[in-house]
Amino acid sequence: MLTLLSGLAFGLSLIVAIGAQNTFVIKQGVRGEHVGAVVAVCALSDVVLITAGVAGAGALVQAAPAVLTWLRVAGALFLLAYGGFALRRAWRPGALHADTSGGAVAVGPVVATAAALTWLNPHVYLDTVVLLGSVAAAHGSGRWWFGAGAALGSLAWFPALGLGARLLRPVFARPAAWRVLDLLVAVVMVALAVQLLRAV
Repeated sequence: MLTLLSGLAFGLSLIVAIGAQNTFVIKQGVRGEHVGAVVAVCALSDVVLITAGVAGAGALVQAAPAVLTWLRVAGALFLLAYGGFALRRAWRPGALHADTSGGAVAVGPVVATAAALTWLNPHVYLDTVVLLGSVAAAHGSGRWWFGAGAALGSLAWFPALGLGARLLRPVFARPAAWRVLDLLVAVVMVALAVQLLRAV
């Protein structure tokens, strides 16, 4: 039980920080648009990555630095493009109204964006696969309990984040609030992209 709780605490410490993935979940939660699908993609992706890390895939990631370099470049380009779209929405008042209509965007593009923000982020491999996998390995035969705890953290965090964001809907009934959110999204995405490119 102690190992499970340790994994839960460690897993939450890695995913609670606001980054590209969490920012997207918050935005979809506020919009009330395909929240369940986004939460499922993010949570299940984390479970897969945690399982890979506990199984020892971290050693393979460390042995292939070229793969991480390409992931950094691809992730940075994607984040820059996503940030650019957010900035354009903030500057075009007409686009803000589309954000308040629940079914404005089909589920496919939304799920694809959630998946890209997860799987094109090299930090997810360094944190979830390498770092978490290494800490789990230190628990010896209890490493799978540690991994289960970390997976539970993801399975609890993303639904809480996505559903909790709905409480902000009254604030976002005003177009000006959407402008601020889109500006925040753009800043976060561009900052993360620059961070990734500096690491190449």
